[in-house]
Amino acid sequence: MEWKPTKESYQTYHTQIVNWFTERIACGDFPIGMKCPSQRALAVQFDVNRSTINTAMEELKANGLLETAVGCGTFIAQNPWPYLLSQPKWQQQINASIHKPNIETIQLINDYEQRQDMIRLGTGELALELLPTQALENSLKNITLSPQAIGYSEPQGNQELRENLCIHLKKRGIETTADNILIISGALQAFQLTAVGLLEPGSFVFQQKASYLNSIHPFQSAGMHLYGVDNPSNLHDTLAKLKRNRHGLFYAIPTLENPTGRIWTEKEKRDVYDICSKLSIPILEDDVYGELLFDEAKSRPIKTLDQTGQVLYVGSVSKTISPGLRIGWIVGPKTVIRRLADIKMQTDYGSSAISQAILTHWLTTGLYEKSLVTLRQQLKIRADFLEQLLVKYFHHIATWTSPKGGFYIWLKFSEPVITKALFTAMLEQKIIIHPGYVYQPNDFHHLRLSYAYATFEQMEIGIQKLASMLTI
Repeated sequence: MEWKPTKESYQTYHTQIVNWFTERIACGDFPIGMKCPSQRALAVQFDVNRSTINTAMEELKANGLLETAVGCGTFIAQNPWPYLLSQPKWQQQINASIHKPNIETIQLINDYEQRQDMIRLGTGELALELLPTQALENSLKNITLSPQAIGYSEPQGNQELRENLCIHLKKRGIETTADNILIISGALQAFQLTAVGLLEPGSFVFQQKASYLNSIHPFQSAGMHLYGVDNPSNLHDTLAKLKRNRHGLFYAIPTLENPTGRIWTEKEKRDVYDICSKLSIPILEDDVYGELLFDEAKSRPIKTLDQTGQVLYVGSVSKTISPGLRIGWIVGPKTVIRRLADIKMQTDYGSSAISQAILTHWLTTGLYEKSLVTLRQQLKIRADFLEQLLVKYFHHIATWTSPKGGFYIWLKFSEPVITKALFTAMLEQKIIIHPGYVYQPNDFHHLRLSYAYATFEQMEIGIQKLASMLTI
């Protein structure tokens, strides 16, 4: 038996052992009448105290799954089925459920990222030292919360916040009104609301071939088909052929794409907008990295071209202030915003009123703009450091584009070395990497590296270890 209970589980050791024995009996691995190992042997095998084994065995006996013969030992019960048949068939129900499970690599990343002893080389999250913790604490002292402010939010979100977002978005070239904005808990919620509120099953969601959407399943779970395109010259014909009479959507991150870090040219933005307009395909523009360009040059959102409500624009402060605030926004036509607001109210009854009050304070006092300046500078220093490491260790076997902002470097190896085996081997070394195949199926050449989370020391240790693993 290779299985062991883990401390990372939300269940106690003895509960994990009970569940494991129950599953083995139910599937026939442990046949009726089989003698169980001694409690001492199980304690050694599972690396737990004998008291834990005793508690688990007593519960299994109480459930009618085990029987004890005095002087002979413990056996699988002769008739365990009354208990087993009374239990919900959870695995069958899970397998038949609507929401698709993520790929195993992403599940492992999500699990291991919670461990404090891991080096996280690909995390799309700000490092603890980059989070404006003190400024946020001060904000709580400076904002005034009325009784209404700490109750449920308005369906579209706090009115004052939406009005100030209009002023803020104007700096990005986007003209809108408070009625055209919905406050959400982040970009992921925008995808979920769009999937269930605006598209029919069987719709096509077009995206770049290497895309963040491939690492999550909001559209696939709602019955949509993802299709990767790379803005070729025949984009119009490709979209027209696939869409036909179905609903469709074009997902785009034109400024600092995730995972590639690429910035679209103005011509690419115009071409995609014009083609989608002609084919009546809405554009879902994800601009969560748009304010993290290192230099003063601006990359205009596609939304700035929009005069007819063709573009649904998504923003968030998860990458610029803190993911813990859980605040983002969608800008779109009023009919769409009202529809999505209705679904959001049915889902979570509104985003955090306190978080909305904090963001309003940051926008109205200039704290947000000031914080962005500092954050860009710090990210640029980190990006330069990571790139120096890549030059030192990978210049002869990989290529990349120097980052212009955001969090990531999209590293391409000349050979298909970024495999599941490498990912697992790095995990064993307590280093988490983000392989290209989680963003584009069967991509074993790329690696998404982040300079936003790991410390300088951790980046150096992680890159050194990766280099040594690739030269074995």
